[in-house]
Parts: sequence; structure tokens; C-alpha cells
Amino acid sequence: MMTPRSTLTRRVTAALDAPSSRIPVLLGGCGSGRTTLLQQLRDRLGRNATHYVDVDRTATTPERFLRAVTGSSPFAPLDSAPSGTRAAFDATLTFFSRARASGSGQATFLLDEFLELRTFESFPGLRGVLHDLIDGLAGSSNRFVLSSRYTARALRLLRDRSARFEVIHMPALTVEDTLDILGLPATHPASGHAQEAEFTARAIQSLGDGRPAYVRAITDELTATRERGGPGGHDVVSALVALMSPAGQLSRQCCFSYELRLHRARGYGALKAILDILADEEGLTLTEISQRLLRTPGSTKDYLSWLEDVDLVASREKRYSFADPLLRLWVRLHCQPTAPTEEDLVREVHRYALPRLPQQPEHAMAMATAGSSSVDVEEERKDWGIIEID
Repeated sequence: MMTPRSTLTRRVTAALDAPSSRIPVLLGGCGSGRTTLLQQLRDRLGRNATHYVDVDRTATTPERFLRAVTGSSPFAPLDSAPSGTRAAFDATLTFFSRARASGSGQATFLLDEFLELRTFESFPGLRGVLHDLIDGLAGSSNRFVLSSRYTARALRLLRDRSARFEVIHMPALTVEDTLDILGLPATHPASGHAQEAEFTARAIQSLGDGRPAYVRAITDELTATRERGGPGGHDVVSALVALMSPAGQLSRQCCFSYELRLHRARGYGALKAILDILADEEGLTLTEISQRLLRTPGSTKDYLSWLEDVDLVASREKRYSFADPLLRLWVRLHCQPTAPTEEDLVREVHRYALPRLPQQPEHAMAMATAGSSSVDVEEERKDWGIIEID
């Protein structure tokens, strides 16, 4: 479980408790803590008054989705089961709108990955299913919290819709959050001083891009290494090397995010090629990418728009980069003809980590050189222009 972020939780509950009962929409990439926050809200608001629905796992057909939602709900089910896809979806909207919690009256629904209802668009009469959902929820007196990993798609859907929806972008973990996860400085045996503890937390927070799933994976690896008799403690770079190996937890998480988003987009092969190009060099313009891809600027622009649609890349000042820096590291390592060697892992993780480590020379150099031989370190220092300090 990630560290509860009280400010974010208060913002969501304040939106629900407002006189107009706004509808928070939590947006963030894989591992940003959306599901954890929804589950914490369910526990906080009470399971008898709150219904959490994992839409991603249950959006199969409208009929089966209706059955899954009503069958697992703490609220009274519908009087009858309708037949037909459109009728089943309408019945689901009716259930969301009219369900009542015992005692309190008002029901709260937590719809995780609500955009996955888009899968119903292939059924007759449900071409505008997401717009129907949004309009139906906006007109209900019940309370709702929505979440999605697809920020661009959610923002496009909600554009010019009801003002009742309140978009909340999942914030990155702070250094204080990371210290809480680590249990530093009080319970960490190797912390020594608060300054060292803060440096370790800053390194983990930076290398994990502030994403709860990444930060938790690094801290768990440090703990496991220490329990196995390894250095543990501050050796954050070595922990990242282990996590990005073919069998490592972060490697598996990045692979899931990579494949899931590509399958939700179009042009699978061409999109993979663009990600390979950006893995080699970020900050490229449309023209530069099209030249490397050997495609016209027009088709390349379409490909890039599809990647932006599933938040794999981001554009700033007409230059394109990965939205998730750790995913870029994974592509560099694992989208190759053969699995990475130990030397490949160490080299690429060092390249990723060095500019992100907090500025504290004695710790930064110790972390940067973790897992390397002295010869490798000397070569890396020369290649990267690191100043050697006596």
C-alpha cells in the first residue's frame, strides 16, 4: 500500500461532500496510485455505503457487466433483468443513478478505469456509450469517483461536459511520502542521520519518478537485499539494476504498461518503432522522427497522435519524449534482439540514474558506481565528464 496522501484524500472527500456533490475524476499513469486511493476511500466511507467497481476486469458485454455490478453491490439489486445490450446498459445507468445505501440514502460508486466501458461501442445502439455514461452520472443524485490511466482520452471526453466533474491529476509522491514508506529515519538501521535518510528518500523518489508503484518496488528491493545480507541501505542504483532485469518487478510492470497502451492504440508496429527512436534520443521534432522512421511527416504525425492518445509520449514545444522515463529505460534495455546482459543493465541504469540523483557528491558517486567494476567506473567517468574529487 502506498503512503496515504491526506491532502489528496481531503480534496476528493470535499468534492463528494460539496452541496452540488461534484464528481472527482482521478487521472494518472500506471502505478500512480489511483486504485489504492479508491480502495482507501471505500474503507474510509464505509463498505455498506460505497461500491467499488473494477471496470477493466468486468466490462465484457453489457449484460454480463450489469450482472457483475449488481451481483457484487451492497445496494439492493434491480427488480428485473432486462434483455438486449442497450437495455442492459440503460439498466446499469439506472442502477448507478437510483441505488440507495441503507440508512444514509445516498450511494457512492467508485468506478476504476471507467473508460474501459468503451468496449461496449461495438454493440448495437451503444456507439456513444461513454457520453451516455457521463451524462447519466452527471444527472444522478448519487455520488461518484471515476479513475483512468488514459489522461488524454479522459480530458477529451469531459471537454464541454457537465461542470460537476472535477479533474484531479494524481500527484507524484513527495520526499516526505517516500520517507514514510521507508520508515526513515527512526526505524532504518543504516540511516545514521536525518540528512542521510533524506538523501536516500530523494534518490528513490527521483529514480522512481515519484510514482507510488515504482517507489514501493525500489524500497522493497532495498529491504529484501538487506534481509539477504546485502548492503541494502543507500544502494538505490543497485536496487534499480535488479528491478530492471528481465525477471525484475519493474521490468514486468513496464512491460505491462507498454503492451497495454500499444494495444489500446492503433498502428502497433509503427508505434513501437517510434518508441524505439525516442528511446535512443528524446526531444526530437516531427520532421526528425519521420526521417528516422522513413515515413512521411503526415503519417508520422498520425502515429504520434495515437501515442499521445494513450499517454505513451508527450510533446513540449513540438518536441516529443516519453511520458514515463522508466518506461524509456525499459525500452532501451528490453526491446532488443536479445535479453540485456548484466553489463547492459548496469550501463543503462547508470545512464538513467546519474543525472537524477540528488546533489550530494559523496553519496551520489557511491550510488552511481554501485554494481560496477573499478574499470567500468573509470570509463563511465570519462565518457560522462564527471569531475573526480580527491
